[in-house]
Amino acid sequence: MGERYGGDHQDFRGGEFNGDFTAKKVEYHQHGPAPTALDALPPRAAGFTGRGDQLADLLGAFDPDGGEAPGAVLVAAVSGLGGIGKTALAVEAVHAACGKGWFPGGVLFVNLHGYDDDRLTAEQALETLLRALGTPPEHIPNGVDARAALYRSVLAARERELGAVLVLADNASSAEQVRPLRPGGVRHRLLATSRSKLPQLGARLLALGELSPEEAYELLDRALRIAARDDARVANEREAAAELALLCGYLPLALQIAAALLVLDTEKPVAELVAELAESGDRLQHLDDGERSVRAAFDLSYRRLPAEQARLLRLLALAPGPEVTAEVVAVLDGADTPPVRVLDALCRAHLVERGSGRGRWRLHDLVRVFGVGVVKGDVGLWGEGEAARGRVLEFYYRWANAADDRLRWLPGRPVPERFGDRVGALAWFDGERAGLVAAVQWAREERYADRAVRLSQCLAEYLDWRRSFDDLITVCGVARGAAHRAGNRVGEAIALDNLGLALREAGRAVEAVDAHTRARDLYEAVGDRLGEAIAWNNLGLALREAGRSQKAIDTHTRARDLYQAVGDRHGEAGAWNNLGFALWEVGRAVEAVEAHTRARELHQAVGDRHRGAMAWNNLGAALRQVGRVEEAVEAYEKALEGFQEFEDWYRTGQTLSNLAFTHQRAARPAEARTHYLQSADAYTRANAPTEAARARARAEAITP
Repeated sequence: MGERYGGDHQDFRGGEFNGDFTAKKVEYHQHGPAPTALDALPPRAAGFTGRGDQLADLLGAFDPDGGEAPGAVLVAAVSGLGGIGKTALAVEAVHAACGKGWFPGGVLFVNLHGYDDDRLTAEQALETLLRALGTPPEHIPNGVDARAALYRSVLAARERELGAVLVLADNASSAEQVRPLRPGGVRHRLLATSRSKLPQLGARLLALGELSPEEAYELLDRALRIAARDDARVANEREAAAELALLCGYLPLALQIAAALLVLDTEKPVAELVAELAESGDRLQHLDDGERSVRAAFDLSYRRLPAEQARLLRLLALAPGPEVTAEVVAVLDGADTPPVRVLDALCRAHLVERGSGRGRWRLHDLVRVFGVGVVKGDVGLWGEGEAARGRVLEFYYRWANAADDRLRWLPGRPVPERFGDRVGALAWFDGERAGLVAAVQWAREERYADRAVRLSQCLAEYLDWRRSFDDLITVCGVARGAAHRAGNRVGEAIALDNLGLALREAGRAVEAVDAHTRARDLYEAVGDRLGEAIAWNNLGLALREAGRSQKAIDTHTRARDLYQAVGDRHGEAGAWNNLGFALWEVGRAVEAVEAHTRARELHQAVGDRHRGAMAWNNLGAALRQVGRVEEAVEAYEKALEGFQEFEDWYRTGQTLSNLAFTHQRAARPAEARTHYLQSADAYTRANAPTEAARARARAEAITP
């Protein structure tokens, strides 16, 4: 009798057998054809935007006939922050390569789930790839080495039969997951994506950053038009769309979610979504469309971090300013030296980025929001974070106070210890400016108010020197409010007086008059005569700027008398100089010459060469007005020496313009034109383009 076959078992009834008999079940598999070029590849991302340079780089690595040596680029690795668009770029590049006919042997795709709890091992990934290549399961050996050998053999056979194969290994978490997947031969290619850099692979490394503002705008517009061809909200609200892209940190995932929220509510203006995100205490709560979530994407990376890396990431999220120096990182960490090894590990994971220079670090804006959210959600982590912020504020105050002492130092006073010269102090301020300005704004929180107010006072001289008046207005406004709430009338007066100086320089003279008046009244109320003198002097400057020069004369005279009464020769010199300027403006030039001469002598006596240069400049203007042209030229040249010594390029530009005007009035056009051009160069160095353009225009208007 013959055998009969059932669906999944063998039936030997009726058979005749002699001796021992063993029946072995044999499975028969009907295999379809091995995958062709796009069989295993996910579809292109709808609305894929930008990444032109990166796409070209990947295609250059894929090109079998490229300019590189044969087989030089077997592996390419795309890395970046979760949600940055690594898979979308990889899929787009693979589709483009297949469209060029470079991989007739097909494309293999495997998701390694590197950041999931059940991530694939290399051995499991090899099984997936071998099955996709048509290898029967019973022929797949155990062990990663055996499977890798078979995988390379199958790929070699496929290359001989059909041609090269491209393998896309998506979402790897380590080089160990990817290394056994390297194909043999010289024409096959492997492309891996990961949230971590994988330098151990010897691969072409491509790190993705956020989109450009233009690419982000295009992504938003394209996503809405894919859903509804006539949806022109992004195009009609370009400014709101630009703000939306900024709030999304130019992160593709966040932008896609924002677009989906607009698609779901076709009546919602872009500006309304912008307002919701801007006013929210937690932007990530809004960047969730039910299926995709920026917070969930970041959490996958965060949960895989070792404890020391997770801690540092949380602390970095609390740092003031858009980036921090290594010294500030050490302070946050509570260590004597920067945790470079931990920073490097976080950088490889794309959770921390290198900043604008060596030794500077930054977080993506949304990673910062994520980190703050983690801290706020845990009482213990919150306490740890508050302690770190306190350390940073104390560090900033200690160093800013020392740098400010150096900027204000005059001969005869004790020499500041921390900074050897002005250059070093200015360099420190320059490097920490954004963080310092941000830290002062912690004054809104009661526990940090006193120290932050004191920090603001250390920044006034520096911010005025760098002509960063917007920052100075911000700093003084926050400090004034905090000091007022605390009942600190002296602190409030100092903040108001510095605020007035910044407002005047910003062209807001009426507001400056009000600020200085309030500062003067506070100083008078607490009996601080020196502070009162300073406020009177600064009030005179604001009055003059507001067109009230006669009132300014009286005000500067009052300041001079107060300075004399308290024995402050340095302040008295400044009052004489300002008084002279007010006198010059109302045509009392002879008196102005006397006032500026007295200011110059006092500044020389106290050793203040920079303010002495101001007096020389103003004396030149007064001398020119009374017809003493050659003496005016000499005064301006003396002023130039002082300003150039201190690298005060803005005032150098002013004095050169004054010299040019003096030569022009003296019928010396060549000298005038030369000095106007030199003035334009100085203004350019001072980052004052409007003044530079004006000086060039005056030079060009002079006919030789």
